[in-house]
Amino acid sequence: MNLILWRHAEAEDQAASDLARQLTPRGRKQAQAVAKWLRARLDDDALFLASPATRTIQTAEAFGDRYRVVPSLAPGGSAQAVLDAAGWPDGIAETVVVVGHQPTLGQVASLLLSGEESEWSVKKAGVWWFQQRSRGGDGQIVLRAVASPDLL
Repeated sequence: MNLILWRHAEAEDQAASDLARQLTPRGRKQAQAVAKWLRARLDDDALFLASPATRTIQTAEAFGDRYRVVPSLAPGGSAQAVLDAAGWPDGIAETVVVVGHQPTLGQVASLLLSGEESEWSVKKAGVWWFQQRSRGGDGQIVLRAVASPDLL
């Protein structure tokens, strides 16, 4: 299974509610750059899961309309909620892209790489790509890529 953590792109600071915050023009460009990078690397059957926040939906829409809104991915959710939504480690699909928030995505990354939840930073519109595989009967987690829009 491939699990891709994609933090929402830059969003406005103020809105009627936190869930209503929209992407800024810069955020839309960030989302488009990352979507272009992902499009060149993902199979057509990749599944996108997005938080119900407007900014995550707008980030996912940069890739297209193939996303599913998952309430448990809302801001303030847990690392375990992200893993459960994706079906980690077996996966609800071969590749699952989770479009979500900090600090939750950083906590997922730290849990997968170190076995402990820590406050790791994932840049706005940043992507962390993990792969679960089996070698010699043992499960392994491989960090395949980390990218931010300013490097793409």
